Amino acid sequence: MALNEIFDRVAAGVSAQGWLALPEFIDPETIAALREECRQLAATGRLRQAAVGNNAHRLIRTDIRGDEILWLDTTQHNEARQRCLARFEQLRLTLNRLLQLGLLEFDCHYARYAAGASYRKHLDRFRGDTRRILSSVLYLNDGWKHGDGGALRLYLDAAENAEHVDVQPSGGTLVVFLSESFPHEVLPARRERLSLTGWFLGRE
Repeated sequence: MALNEIFDRVAAGVSAQGWLALPEFIDPETIAALREECRQLAATGRLRQAAVGNNAHRLIRTDIRGDEILWLDTTQHNEARQRCLARFEQLRLTLNRLLQLGLLEFDCHYARYAAGASYRKHLDRFRGDTRRILSSVLYLNDGWKHGDGGALRLYLDAAENAEHVDVQPSGGTLVVFLSESFPHEVLPARRERLSLTGWFLGRE
């Protein structure tokens, strides 16, 4: 798929329904290199247990959120990360051109869920914080099967009994959704689950 077609499909999905899951957002070689880097960082203790809450109210609650993360310095990166971040920058520019979303920058981290870990239902935009406009998850997993679990369950509205879609975390798949509109959760996986998770940010 041509780059322009990839970006146009993301924009069309966000415009029409507020979200999209797109396979093969970036080439398998880049995904493999990012996966290896994430695993090496985890093996050397660079990833840390993620917290829930915001600012002074941050808590470690592995019963709610079980992933380990490392925020990435977008000014310092290797070749694979450079290719990946360049792709997200091109996407940012396209979304601003087609949808006028006012996306100013992209902030991201590696996320690793060990087997059995999960993240309970939540929204990505904190109360009183309007910067997160569009959420994204780029999956780095190799050979993922339906029986491995670990799907992203995206609720299509905020109602208690809302319909949902489950997106399998297959390597190269990108999921984007409006941060304020879609509650979501990560279902428990039966094997290690890796991703590059990020947010397109607007003005404070």
